[in-house]
Amino acid sequence: MPTPTHAQQLLSLLARLSFRLGQFTLSSGGSSDYYIDCRTTTLHAEGGRLTGHAILELLEANGIEAAAVGGLTMGADPIVSNVATASAWRAQTNHSAPLIHGFLVRKAEKAHGAKRRIEGFCQEGANVVIVDDVCTTGASTINAIEAAQEAGMKVVAVVCIVEREEANGRPAVEAAAQGSPFLRLFTANDVRAEHVKQL
Repeated sequence: MPTPTHAQQLLSLLARLSFRLGQFTLSSGGSSDYYIDCRTTTLHAEGGRLTGHAILELLEANGIEAAAVGGLTMGADPIVSNVATASAWRAQTNHSAPLIHGFLVRKAEKAHGAKRRIEGFCQEGANVVIVDDVCTTGASTINAIEAAQEAGMKVVAVVCIVEREEANGRPAVEAAAQGSPFLRLFTANDVRAEHVKQL
């Protein structure tokens, strides 16, 4: 029996740790009969490792090359760190593998110090990928896309771990990304089906 891929292992963990059935109010104000809190998985030691490698493999499969990944704090924080770390591990064994750095986008510009909105990697003209945990309306993803663009970086792809496939999130994100691909690891239905299988 073949070894499960990083994405397959991540899906199993998401279904077990991050998915709940019930009645929930979403950050968008809508209601849902399920809730996915990806941070329970992306901040888990093994879940974080799997997240980093699964996203790198998704980027490679789609021919996406970038100097950095970034996203809006806090949902993107562990994703960014894990992708950057996974790229460093790969570079140790494959010297041609690129290092992919990370950056975080504040929800508002810092009021003191350097007054930056972006922390970490920030180079004008650099190709970057915006990452997010769950995409519903796409509002937080779009916020990060716009911040990266305002800093002069080129958004070459957008990646979310779970796409809820509702509330017109995908078209809004694709419009903000100006034609760059919007990729996902899983749909919410994928996670739900895996969760039910595990019951």
